Amino acid sequence: MYLTGFADEAARDLAGQIAATKELGWSNIESRCIDGVNIHDLSDEAFDRAAAALDEAGVRVNCFGSAIANWGKSIESDADFEKDLEQTRRAIPRMKRLGTKMIRIMSWKVLEGRPPEDQMRERRWERLKTIVGLFLDAGLQPLHENCMNYAGRGWSYTLDMLDSVPGLKLVFDTGNPVMLPDWTKPEPWPRQSSWEFYDAVKDHVAYVHIKDGNWIDGGMHYTYAGEGQGDVKRIVADLVKRGYDGGISMEPHLAAIFHDPVTGLPDPVKMHDTYVEYGRRFEKLLAEARAAAGA
Repeated sequence: MYLTGFADEAARDLAGQIAATKELGWSNIESRCIDGVNIHDLSDEAFDRAAAALDEAGVRVNCFGSAIANWGKSIESDADFEKDLEQTRRAIPRMKRLGTKMIRIMSWKVLEGRPPEDQMRERRWERLKTIVGLFLDAGLQPLHENCMNYAGRGWSYTLDMLDSVPGLKLVFDTGNPVMLPDWTKPEPWPRQSSWEFYDAVKDHVAYVHIKDGNWIDGGMHYTYAGEGQGDVKRIVADLVKRGYDGGISMEPHLAAIFHDPVTGLPDPVKMHDTYVEYGRRFEKLLAEARAAAGA
């Protein structure tokens, strides 16, 4: 088992991301954005500079936090799908250059105002097959995240996706269920249970995101890991018990939420300090889980 994180929540620039990673004593970054641009959308020159800096620092990118098929794109849009394919084709050689084996993808945003049975399910799975196939053919592993997307609206939707898209695996995010409606339940849909979702899909989980928070008065309030409604301690204890040996990636959402324009650009010192503190607190939580399991 190794620890990593979305280091763009520690710093916008790569030097700051590397510095926070090294302060924690870690050697991996889950790379999403560098200077506000996703790693698969950087210019070739900017990517080459980033790759050289990572090589020099001895830090590897264990996963691409891509924007492919994410909650900002519509399954109805052919233009969005073409962008997904462009990003896929750019990501593949960049992953190979960095020795990165995993990439996070999604299943497009939910079509608002339409019921669960009218969400263009078949088109989603067919388009995912194309994207997943490109990565698998290149020897790379795409992972679907249970986020603000169609398959993230309930564990049964995720399992249906896995049955329909061969070769796809999961990255499970502990915090996302806290804020998402549960389409496995009758209307009005309650928020999801992180434990219930995890327990239903855990045999397919190849990677884990750590996020936590509380759903209060119709909004998400993020917390340190283990202090919210994300069942983080219970899930981590189960991962330890099951002998999980993959990556666990921090996504604090405390000092910076990269996709929230309202937060603006937070203080860089606060970003760095919060990220490092989050990592240290999680290390303690993990150590306690290991001690309780006798691991």
